[in-house]
Amino acid sequence: MKKIGIIHGIAALAILLAPAVAREPLRGLDDLLKIEQKTEALAEKVMPATVALIAADTGASGSGVITSADGLILTAAHVTDGVEEVEVVFPNGKQTTATVLGSNYSKDIGMARIKDEGPWPFAELGESKPLKAGDWVVAMGHSEGYDPARTPPMRFGRVVSDGPGNFLTTDCTLIGGDSGGPLFDLDGKVVGINSSIGQGLDNNNHAGIDGFREDWKRLIAGESWGELQLNPLANQERPVIGILMGRELRDGGVPVEQVTSGSPAAKAGVRPGDIIRSVAGDRINGGRELTLLLAKFSAGDNVKIGIQRGRQMIEVEMELVRRDQLFR
Repeated sequence: MKKIGIIHGIAALAILLAPAVAREPLRGLDDLLKIEQKTEALAEKVMPATVALIAADTGASGSGVITSADGLILTAAHVTDGVEEVEVVFPNGKQTTATVLGSNYSKDIGMARIKDEGPWPFAELGESKPLKAGDWVVAMGHSEGYDPARTPPMRFGRVVSDGPGNFLTTDCTLIGGDSGGPLFDLDGKVVGINSSIGQGLDNNNHAGIDGFREDWKRLIAGESWGELQLNPLANQERPVIGILMGRELRDGGVPVEQVTSGSPAAKAGVRPGDIIRSVAGDRINGGRELTLLLAKFSAGDNVKIGIQRGRQMIEVEMELVRRDQLFR
């Protein structure tokens, strides 16, 4: 089990009052009190299901969240990497054992199941794809490992960005031990799992819960696949259109240097020399921006791509495919 971590401290009032585009805006004290009440109710509801996971062989620890009465635990793939069982420690000190199930390392998602019969306290699943920048969220986890002197700290914050891929970024502060812990919306539903720390303690990545749904059957069946890099853009399952990008242009856009045979771009009639100007109506300025925008979609999605061909502007539609299916 790798101790790649995240999280510490709870967001201050100054952060709450900072400007943000949120679906629950703070116009004054009444709005602040309303969110405080929601957060208190959330804590009482989900705290019992937020557990510490400890590898008996190594002593390394992370976090997880129970999502069913029969003890299904969602966590980060790197938390259970290399072990078959983990000790599960509840906030009240109760302990049990769980069997590690499947993992998709590319998405940094994994599952385990408690061996003993339930019912166990659990948190409901929400959705991650509808989340937008500015939405309020709460991250939890057993920071620096299980501590009998305190319950798992709550970190209040906002979504900073959605994507790429199944990942989302928040300003909830994370530190070691929080990896694998849950990210909740204000209704107390699990919308993500703490994955990796960003450039600062308050800029962190979470694996969206919808990424679990896409792989649910394989994870339950105990399959493990993918490559653990904690870099969303290195995910071999991310969607692509199948072009080789040329040098960036001063006025933006992405020149097409080569088109992969049989790719979405080839099927849509894209040619070398074309310049990609937009994705789903969003103007792009360079190759990295193109990659980031595409990564917010899923393989199988139909996306409109704006192309400049000489002096002509055209729009084509492509069905995205997974990178590992196109480039084997």
